[in-house]
Amino acid sequence: MGKRILIADDSSMMRRIVSDVLEAQGHQIAGSAKNGSEAVDLYKSLKPEVVIMDITMQGMDGITAAKEILHYDPEAQIIFLSNLNDTKYREDALRLGVKGFVNKNEPVKIFRFIENS
Repeated sequence: MGKRILIADDSSMMRRIVSDVLEAQGHQIAGSAKNGSEAVDLYKSLKPEVVIMDITMQGMDGITAAKEILHYDPEAQIIFLSNLNDTKYREDALRLGVKGFVNKNEPVKIFRFIENS
């Protein structure tokens, strides 16, 4: 059975692509946010099973949003989907307690993290 997923990315095209791929795999898109602040608000109101979030977004970035979501719900299942290849970003993200970090060039890897969430 699919999971309820919140997608947060400042690119509307990327949100649509990720939504289409996830829905094709049987997942339900609970909501879509264009920045970290919206992601935090939607997480609290929608209670998704998984959050897929970009790191770099206008306004509140993904790292800050993840910190707020994890402070609100330490059991939150957050997966970063980002173009940032720098090891520092990956390490910082994983140190927060997120479930995974996937490069946007390899989006199919996200399914492994969703299945384990």
